[in-house]
Amino acid sequence: MAHLVDGVVCTPVILAGAAVAVIGIAVGLRRMDGERLPYCGLMSAAFFVSSLVHVPLGPSNVHLILNGLLGIVLGWAAVPAIFVGLLLQALLFGYGGITVLGVNTVIMGLPAVACFYLFAPMVRRDGRHTWPWGALAGAFAILLSCGGIGAVLALSGREFLPAAQLVFIAHLPVMAVEAVVTGTIVVFLQRGKPEVLVLAMRLPTGQPGRA
Repeated sequence: MAHLVDGVVCTPVILAGAAVAVIGIAVGLRRMDGERLPYCGLMSAAFFVSSLVHVPLGPSNVHLILNGLLGIVLGWAAVPAIFVGLLLQALLFGYGGITVLGVNTVIMGLPAVACFYLFAPMVRRDGRHTWPWGALAGAFAILLSCGGIGAVLALSGREFLPAAQLVFIAHLPVMAVEAVVTGTIVVFLQRGKPEVLVLAMRLPTGQPGRA
């Protein structure tokens, strides 16, 4: 249910989502350079694979997203990385859809950016509490994504409100799993390749402003 499908979202929301996604992708691409590109590909692949594994839960199914992790590692570049993963899923496996590609990108990409601003500085500065900050990022990203799905469904029609509630309830265990997975991976990166955790904070070569 984290992937909204074609035919559910109303046209104004589709257009608004596409416009916001284009802006987010453009910002992400501007803040991407040759040093970041391999990590963008790696994290996009991780997102692609993790969100393909669906676990049935009642009348719905859930899966990992890892957008909190992508936000910490990539910053704004998480938006184009998520877009590429969603596009390949829609084209190769029919998950989600083409018309809602922008909406799905916003729902998963903007929470990643929020985690970049809220948690990446704490992960970088507070080395003794890396796991809790990473875990918070993982859970918070899912919470924001569920809120985004609920808002999109509510704007598309009141008849979708029960589905929005079901999405939130179904993803409560996902928040816990994402917290554990993201916290663990962030600790692993800090110990084995700490430069990855500060990559998104650095300025791309030749570009003014903050990364």
